Amino acid sequence: MALPPINGISSMATRQLLAELLARYCKETGRTVSIEAVGGVDAAKRVRAGEAFDLVVLADDVIAKLADEGHVVTTSRMPFVRSAMALAVPTGATRPDIGSEAAVRAALTGARSVGYSTGPSGTHLLTVLKSWGLDPAAEPGRFVQAKPGIPVATLVAHGEAAVGVQQLSEFIGEPGIEIVGLLPPPVQSVTTFSIGIGARSAHADAARAVIAYVHAPASAETKRRFGMEPA
Repeated sequence: MALPPINGISSMATRQLLAELLARYCKETGRTVSIEAVGGVDAAKRVRAGEAFDLVVLADDVIAKLADEGHVVTTSRMPFVRSAMALAVPTGATRPDIGSEAAVRAALTGARSVGYSTGPSGTHLLTVLKSWGLDPAAEPGRFVQAKPGIPVATLVAHGEAAVGVQQLSEFIGEPGIEIVGLLPPPVQSVTTFSIGIGARSAHADAARAVIAYVHAPASAETKRRFGMEPA
């Protein structure tokens, strides 16, 4: 008898990592695990709306709120990976100096346009920009927020943003861009993504087995290859 499939939802930042880890899990166990990757805001809305997911993978603060609200099993919440912010430019473009806060400030204030996300990295970048006296809302043509589910790399590759800021994992492997490097503190913000079992899951025990698998020490090298650190 075929094992019942496991389903889940995640934000875009962990989609490639989860795809590789879970393909390996499926091969080893014979159980299908399908994770739908969407914008983090939309993912949280869908969980709150009552969609039944066996697994939920989102920023830790979001998972914590969903657990408090009864949408994620509280005891299942577990940190999964830590993801740092990076800066990217179009392929062949001049790579700006980002070795200090002052250098990043000069790069961003001097850029024709800056792409950022709707996720944790975008929220942090807006805070940093406002601390520098900039108001992105007043310059929507220069500060371009990617639509939910659209990587900032897409804006950079298509020329809609001269530089892009997002989690490193979102840039790795994307065509048409060059990763300049990780941002320095205090511009840097490392987001912890956690994984939990949806409160409406019909396969909680199987979901726990998946969580144990993606947290095993053997997954650490894969996490680093996708620009993240085990949490």
